[in-house]
Amino acid sequence: MTLRVFIGWDDREARAGNVAAASLADVSGLQAEFLRADRLRDAGLLSRITDHRGQHYDLVSNAPKSTEFAVSRFLTPLLCQSGFALFVDCDVVFLRDPREMLLQPEIAGAAVSVVKHEYTPSSQTKMDGQLQTIYPRKNWSSVMLFDCDHPANRRLSLHDINTRPGRDLHRLYWLNDAEIGELSPAWNWLVNETPEPRDPGIAHFTLGGPWLPHWRPAPNDEIWLRAAAGEAS
Repeated sequence: MTLRVFIGWDDREARAGNVAAASLADVSGLQAEFLRADRLRDAGLLSRITDHRGQHYDLVSNAPKSTEFAVSRFLTPLLCQSGFALFVDCDVVFLRDPREMLLQPEIAGAAVSVVKHEYTPSSQTKMDGQLQTIYPRKNWSSVMLFDCDHPANRRLSLHDINTRPGRDLHRLYWLNDAEIGELSPAWNWLVNETPEPRDPGIAHFTLGGPWLPHWRPAPNDEIWLRAAAGEAS
């Protein structure tokens, strides 16, 4: 089975995004596609009103958003149309070929498959001081495997993506619970937030990492630094 991989793009974290894409190519040979908000707006796919003073603010949700791709991630099945598509945040490192996910029996018949985290963030801020927003199903949407042929994903319209509050989108409101598949925790290991799986496939630096200018060294930084060294070589 084929798999298209979409990575959220934020100009403030361009280095992280490029390292994520390079790590994907290294372990799988797949080329990532970036979700760039400016290009999606130019194409008429993204029309939400945001305020860019200080932290990005989504006026539809009446809430801050920590990245430029907070909502654009949900365009993934519309952009892909058919087959399987994977969305990941930009602050990840691929450690195994993500096509291994397609072999998990737990995703059979699911419209979207995620790691179903149950946790409360340990810090009130993340990245470079961005406010840590708490909402149901926190971080489920940071790695999403879409079956773009599943009829349930047709309930997610372009209109809804641009007009529904982000909290609804991030809790996968358009799906019944039975339509949400469960990925192994290895495919969205929240570095330094959740226990390290035995054989991690995606390391997700949800609190930030060495690409940030004022980052203080933390455990597991070497995972990202090794991937960055490979991207630069």
